[in-house]
Amino acid sequence: MSLNRTQAMNVAQVLTEALPYIQRFTGKTIVIKFGGNAMVDEELQNSFARDIVLMKLVGMNPIVVHGGGPQIGDLLKQLNIESEFVGGMRVTDSKTMDVVEMVLGGTVNKQIVSLINHNGGHAIGITGKDGQLIRAKKLSAKRQTPDMQAPEIIDIGHVGEVASINTSVIDMLINSDFIPVIAPIGVGDDGASYNINADLVAGKIAEVLQAEKLMLLTNVAGLQDKNGEVLTGLTTQQVDGLIADGTIYGGMLPKIGCALDAVKSGVNSAHIIDGRVAHAVLLEIFTDAGVGTLITNKAQQAAQ
Repeated sequence: MSLNRTQAMNVAQVLTEALPYIQRFTGKTIVIKFGGNAMVDEELQNSFARDIVLMKLVGMNPIVVHGGGPQIGDLLKQLNIESEFVGGMRVTDSKTMDVVEMVLGGTVNKQIVSLINHNGGHAIGITGKDGQLIRAKKLSAKRQTPDMQAPEIIDIGHVGEVASINTSVIDMLINSDFIPVIAPIGVGDDGASYNINADLVAGKIAEVLQAEKLMLLTNVAGLQDKNGEVLTGLTTQQVDGLIADGTIYGGMLPKIGCALDAVKSGVNSAHIIDGRVAHAVLLEIFTDAGVGTLITNKAQQAAQ
């Protein structure tokens, strides 16, 4: 189908706007956490896969880390295994961990790999257990007791946090021109499997690789102020202030904390982006306006 003159000019304008970003980020590593609506909507799945393929084709090194909470919940329900949550974290006994590994390391991971490959990419799916990519340590939850004394420590099973990342596994894939797709399952010193929050895994991988960008897809437009306006171009100091004054609270705190930690640890910028928008990843990287919240540090922001 041929383009009319106006359409052709729009295409040229888009490409012209994208060019400096392509030049700037060629050869750079970008870690993307894939989750939320973008994972369950077929159109958004395909737009995400095409974004990743295009990034690789223009010389970037995308690394995908994915979640799968809703899919895990659905299968547990089908198997009549009840889910219990403490502090927003799923209590994960041995049976539940088997389901987590089945869903994250199998179904979801291979679906994302297949989507990227179907759209012309070369993706390989791995879990944090492969090549001991993610060494994990057990995480315990804390619950405040009614008498407001010391918080109660609760064993939530096979839930972990990142102890270390083996970058050689990722380097091998990137140097072989593959796109890594990583399920957030780690392995402990005892050989046990641990389910780790995908945002935390993406943040730690971005940190150890000193990535150019950490991008966290969410189901909201980005970080919003008290009037519902999306905030962007924030320094780490400004984000600390927004946490202190209560603008950032509740469920957004862990995600923002992950982005903040990454930037403070040397990642050039972190982005909280709206995964409900088609091609959100490309729009955030390749356009002036973007589609989410950009967090960087003061020195970097002044240099941009």
